[in-house]
Amino acid sequence: MLHATIRRVETVSVEVAGEGLDAVRAELEAKRPAGFDLVSAPVAMRAGTTALTAAGVFERRDEVGEIEAETMDDLRKLIPEGWQMISVRRS
Repeated sequence: MLHATIRRVETVSVEVAGEGLDAVRAELEAKRPAGFDLVSAPVAMRAGTTALTAAGVFERRDEVGEIEAETMDDLRKLIPEGWQMISVRRS
């Protein structure tokens, strides 16, 4: 029997703008949902302006669970939408 640990993965994206990196960071922090971590925030500057824009991506990965099946293929079929397998052990 195989046992897999799975975790929920939620993703939220936000667009922010500001005059400088400190302002962009502050905007991203203000829009960060509770329980989420910032995982990506590429910054761009529009031609002819001093304003920066960023597309912030926040992810939440704090809920875990366990599934079990006889084969890896069966385990993969049991993973709910929005979850990912993080480890497998045999018993």
